[in-house]
Amino acid sequence: MLLDFQTLPARDAYALMIGAITPRPIAWVSTVNAAGQTNLAPFSFFQGVCASPPTLLFSGANDRTGKKKDTILNVEQVPEFVVNIVPHALAGPMNLTATPLPHGDSEFDKFDIATAPSQKVRPPRVAAAPVAFECTLDRIVRVGDGPLGANVVFGRIVCAHVDESVLGPDRQIDPAKLDTIGRMGGDYYVRTRELFTIARPAGGSVARASSG
Repeated sequence: MLLDFQTLPARDAYALMIGAITPRPIAWVSTVNAAGQTNLAPFSFFQGVCASPPTLLFSGANDRTGKKKDTILNVEQVPEFVVNIVPHALAGPMNLTATPLPHGDSEFDKFDIATAPSQKVRPPRVAAAPVAFECTLDRIVRVGDGPLGANVVFGRIVCAHVDESVLGPDRQIDPAKLDTIGRMGGDYYVRTRELFTIARPAGGSVARASSG
């Protein structure tokens, strides 16, 4: 099968991309608007960028009407956010926060998700998240317009919260203890429990796979 992305409808392109680009880590992003109302939403177009300066990104696609997501609107008003990492134990609450709510309504309140105060930014973090990155906005890059266009948010990591329960004897994050989930196509997710190692080639720049 050969697909011409120059003529493929956006919804079909989206379906193919999320089916093939897997597994995708999930950024559970908490924000506040100018009025101080909180928002919490998951994004699976998410990745680290670099460590110097420590930077990550997530991409918030416009909805089917071309409207920006509340998360993007909030970051434009208050340029700070928290990326909460999602373990298997929080898969259910995370999924609930994908429910469309009226602008200004809080997913924290609606779905009874406990918050914890951040140290350097205004949005709260998810209290039960094993890792949370507090970020200040670096920039927003808009890609495309209208429905399924995107707003790529780059954040400078200013602080991280790491629960002791996910650390190994070497004080590094143990992937088995972290037990994150990844987004697949459709309603499918994957659990990061099936681990293997591959030694990095001498002089190579690719990070070594996690040990199990």
